Amino acid sequence: MAMMDVQLNSWMLFGHAEKHHSDTEIVSLIGGGQKHRYKYGDFARRTQQLMHALDKLGIEKGIPVATLAWNSWRHLELYFAVPCTGRVLHTLNLRLSTEDLTYIIGHAQDGAIFADGDLLQILEKVGPEGLKSVRHIVAIGDHAETSLPNVVDYEDLISGEREHYDPVDIPENTPMGLCYTSGTTGRPKGAVYTHRSTVLHSMGVQTVAGLGMGPQDSVLPIVPMFHANAWGMAHAGVSCGAKMVFTGSHMDGTSVLDLMESEDVTVSGGVPTIWLGVLEEMRKTGTRLPKLRHVACGGSQPPRVLIEGMRAVGVNLVQAWGMTETSPLATMAWPKNSMLGLSEDELTTEVRCQAGLPLTGVDVALRDEQGNEVPWDGQSMGNLLVRGPWVIDSYLHGDSPEQFTEDGWFRTGDVAIGSPNGYFVIADRTKDLIKSGGEWISSVDMEAAIMGMPDVAEAAVVSIPDARWGERPLACVVPRNGTDIKLEQVREHLEKHGFAKWQLPDRVEIIEAVPKTTVGKFDKKVLRVRFPD
Repeated sequence: MAMMDVQLNSWMLFGHAEKHHSDTEIVSLIGGGQKHRYKYGDFARRTQQLMHALDKLGIEKGIPVATLAWNSWRHLELYFAVPCTGRVLHTLNLRLSTEDLTYIIGHAQDGAIFADGDLLQILEKVGPEGLKSVRHIVAIGDHAETSLPNVVDYEDLISGEREHYDPVDIPENTPMGLCYTSGTTGRPKGAVYTHRSTVLHSMGVQTVAGLGMGPQDSVLPIVPMFHANAWGMAHAGVSCGAKMVFTGSHMDGTSVLDLMESEDVTVSGGVPTIWLGVLEEMRKTGTRLPKLRHVACGGSQPPRVLIEGMRAVGVNLVQAWGMTETSPLATMAWPKNSMLGLSEDELTTEVRCQAGLPLTGVDVALRDEQGNEVPWDGQSMGNLLVRGPWVIDSYLHGDSPEQFTEDGWFRTGDVAIGSPNGYFVIADRTKDLIKSGGEWISSVDMEAAIMGMPDVAEAAVVSIPDARWGERPLACVVPRNGTDIKLEQVREHLEKHGFAKWQLPDRVEIIEAVPKTTVGKFDKKVLRVRFPD
């Protein structure tokens, strides 16, 4: 053996932060202009108090401990205390339906739930039947009277506990985290992250090919900590000693922009709807962010108008792609050195509007329905498959085995087009492609183009049945400032932007807002139900 056999586990991340970055700040927005501030040294002591408290609760090793919480300093303490004691951190998506939450809690067999005080009402709706496995409920912060039995206060729980916890030598392939898919088709499925996968993912996130963060940075994860581990920004940020900034429940454009300016944020990440709100606020107030190096945008493909709008106000928005099943960061749309001489327009087309390049260790493939490789020629569409050290090889309890190939790949459900230069773009979700007269139409491309119209705030495109062509595109449009958008305007705009006449929608519906999923993506199944034919 030529190298030391050191286990990659959560203590590697937590211990490094405690030892080398005790004087770095962690800031959380509470609301009403108030912020909670403390330093890594305080964080480390309180997190180790929580470790002792978890032991006293009698929760066995390997049992999921759930959180139902906003982004905050206490949630960060749970992020490390739970796995560092050999238990599994299960982040519950607070925006899911009561039915889905009930199913998930039972499917995971959560032993305890730590919930923000204003979210206890969600557990009340789940009720005793849905909480059969849950032995302890801990309220984080202030809360009103609740019908839930034997609720313990978080601060009371850790008060008086010792501030040092002897590190545990946890084998690196031990389960560390659990996150469920949002269940847009069928029941939500559980993705289990190991200590090893989380450490490797954190290192990938820290690299310049990833989100590019280090001890000099001020990092703001706007993406919720209950969604795919906040894209790894919390683990990566803490382990490299970056200043961490949290929004709490305040994710509107005004609050986010104020945090970014007042806390000198250098790196951030969120979904397109967040950045659209921030862009609107920056335009309205004239605020600029000279300390901000870049922001990651994921969850769904950002429209070109957003990418160019952010650049116009001095913000470098970099598209990211990944899934709950990929921990989630898998690719980033950074330009190659050989592309630096391209014009801004060429860079936006060839790089910024792409899902990106895979991070080192992540492999992607494009295959047809028969499993054959699809050429990366900038035109051919194929089913996107992925594999790597932070990609799951099965779902919890063996659910949906058909998502995994015999030769070790995960079927993402996305359809993509690969370019000869190694970048790829998501053409659509498999279920969202429109097949009209035997030819494919990308709803994603059409949405992006329509959102480039000055009078359009949002747009979603879905397929509707057609007796002659099988399916046709329906454009659902949200006008800006009450403007009247006509079908002819949409068709003319799309034709100018390269769409063929046969691809153009035959119908436009004006809507007040595009429905969103629990993680901010366009929820097209709602529109399909609303406009069935």
